[in-house]
Amino acid sequence: MRRAPLRRRLALRDLLGEALAGVAARPSRLALTTLGTVVGIAALVATMGLGQTASGQISGRFDATSAVRVVVEAGEREGTDGGVKITELPWDAADRVSRLAGVAAAGTFAQVAVEGAQVRGVPVSDPGGAVEHDVPVAAGSPGLFDAVNAVLSDGRFFDAGHDGRGDPVVVLGRYAAERLGVNRVDSQPSIFIGDRPFTVIGIIDSASHRSELLDAVVLPMGTADSLYGLDAPGALEIRTELGAAQLIGSQAALAVAPNDPELLNVDVPPAPGSLRDEVSTDVNVLFLALGGLALLVGGLGIANITLLSVMERISEIGLRRAVGATRRHIANQFVVESIVIGFLGGLIGAAAGVLATVGVSMARGWTPLLDPGLAAVAPFLGALIGLVAGTYPAWRASTIEPIAALRGG
Repeated sequence: MRRAPLRRRLALRDLLGEALAGVAARPSRLALTTLGTVVGIAALVATMGLGQTASGQISGRFDATSAVRVVVEAGEREGTDGGVKITELPWDAADRVSRLAGVAAAGTFAQVAVEGAQVRGVPVSDPGGAVEHDVPVAAGSPGLFDAVNAVLSDGRFFDAGHDGRGDPVVVLGRYAAERLGVNRVDSQPSIFIGDRPFTVIGIIDSASHRSELLDAVVLPMGTADSLYGLDAPGALEIRTELGAAQLIGSQAALAVAPNDPELLNVDVPPAPGSLRDEVSTDVNVLFLALGGLALLVGGLGIANITLLSVMERISEIGLRRAVGATRRHIANQFVVESIVIGFLGGLIGAAAGVLATVGVSMARGWTPLLDPGLAAVAPFLGALIGLVAGTYPAWRASTIEPIAALRGG
């Protein structure tokens, strides 16, 4: 009677059953091994989700602040005679652009040269002595404060009347006020620039579009012109309606200097869509690197535990080899076990990462943004990590000789 040939191939169903049995035989070790992949996948999903959410919040805040700022400054170019031709901003530049549709506020700004005069909070004749401060002096038109989103902590801003008359009044930035010892304006305190007294009528608490105002003494443009011979404004600040910055940026130079608009430098914010993409890319790259590091740690954990499992299951491996299992059968079993562990870890980690993203977003009052494709791919990414991590331990298991394994057991 002819004997049936020995089957050398193991069916996929049998292989999967053996792998699941081997994984489930040690639940505590399964939990510890899976934990590394859970942490890695959860970190990847959560960091990518939080990265997308954070970039959306950053872009939204940019849209509400910097996306409405346009700055026009004087420019220069070489003339035909070899000299440099400079275009100065006109004194009424703010009025010219204010007629453009989409301009919410506009004002001019300039640094003022005070000929070496120091700024003091008390006169020179004060018996206690006067402390001089190197505080910058600037000038602005009445519309500047609205254009740069300036907020007062005390007092008021100067107006067109102060500017037209050249009144000796100033508005202090909060840091300049602290250095000069001025903390309230109801008693009409004065400061001195050189020997000239100026009445402080307001203190600026914040200015989102031009923060240097917080360190400066700000005069009306008319006062700076009459007392210090200011030649022309140095910059024009424009705050536009949301979404109008690109249009105003293309029209502002022509409105301010119709004869030589190309000589002016116009600073326009990038389009919100492109900025959002740039911010999202930068944040996601950073978080992706952190998630990748966590995945590497999880993969090393699977490899380490699987290799340890091989060493502890030498007797089982020897017995399987003795009853007809081939090297390939042994290797495939350990590879499939690692894949199963990685898949389970990826599945649990994806759920944990989504929950972490939603939880943090709710706690911060953000709108959670998460790519559903990432959560769907995460379990298979965990399986791939298990495959890579289990390859070497599976090879080690397949090289064990049956007789040596049985003796060792």
